[in-house]
Amino acid sequence: MNTRKLKILLLANSDSFHTERFLAELRRQGCHVLVASLERGHLHHFHLKCRGPHRFFHYLMAAVEIRRLIDRFRPDIINPHHASGYGFSAALANISKRVPVVLNLKGGDILLAPHKSFLHKVKPVLALKAADYVIGDSQYLVSAAEELSPLSAKRVIPWGIEKRYLSYHKQSYNFQNPLRIIVPRTQEKLYNNLFIVQSLASLLREDKIEITFTNFGSLAESFRRQTQAVTDRGVSFYDKMPRAEFLPFMAEHDVYLSASTTDSSPASLIEAMALGLLPIAADIPGVREWLTPHSGYLFRQHDAEALKTVIMRLLEKQDPHERMRQRNLERVREKAVFEENIAEQLAIMKHLAGGKRH
Repeated sequence: MNTRKLKILLLANSDSFHTERFLAELRRQGCHVLVASLERGHLHHFHLKCRGPHRFFHYLMAAVEIRRLIDRFRPDIINPHHASGYGFSAALANISKRVPVVLNLKGGDILLAPHKSFLHKVKPVLALKAADYVIGDSQYLVSAAEELSPLSAKRVIPWGIEKRYLSYHKQSYNFQNPLRIIVPRTQEKLYNNLFIVQSLASLLREDKIEITFTNFGSLAESFRRQTQAVTDRGVSFYDKMPRAEFLPFMAEHDVYLSASTTDSSPASLIEAMALGLLPIAADIPGVREWLTPHSGYLFRQHDAEALKTVIMRLLEKQDPHERMRQRNLERVREKAVFEENIAEQLAIMKHLAGGKRH
């Protein structure tokens, strides 16, 4: 029996928490993984050089180094994250090598990037054409990819939450006073966090709610300044913290809230459902696969009054939504346990690599 570890060349952002989490689980499940990245994150990785004046050239020129890595490392699988960046590099590097490519999609590079320009569209299209298998975390994302290019094979596999963290599910569903809301989306334009502050300003000033935001992202400083101009009450921030600290911290809140203008299937939403928070989000296609009237509340995108109405109804009725939160936990256990979903991805990789390994 062949007991050699599956060798994976992982092309991904070494400064991304998702990469760190994904890598750790691949190794825990017995894989030999080499990470190559243009970013300079804290993960141990092969440093791809940033060449040229623009990120397009970085990914274009990185293909030369990736081709050499393929020759030296001799991977069974190339696994780029995501299409418009590392998927593009892998497509160029692997033209004649034909190492199987399993491409993991990201919402932005399929839902947003292709609409910016012809050049932005070319990159993910080439990546999709070169991939032997495409994995997305929502059907909405996979369908959007298929509109760009026919896919050889595809599957929807959400990120999910680690099984051990399900024990942090809330012991009490009773709302706190003030109602505690967490918005675990980074300070970037697409997450629309200032809209939340402006929409709920009166409830913040009246001490009916408290909202906790992230203290990181490219707009973090300006967001704090703009928030202070709206209200001096009810808003707090948290810095990045280890996952084992963040998830129990998240579980201390009553409500998960997102006003994102675009999304696939947010990992943070699934985590909130697993932990017993009541989820509320702007009504956009990717979110609907997890958030329905049976699992939480949707509000019209950019509609401040609609968002405020949802929060006011929660405050007035004080309904703990026990059955809803239990159903959410059951669905996560069934569809979104992280270890099981990574095992599903590995089964695909092993099949493509030409045989089952243990």
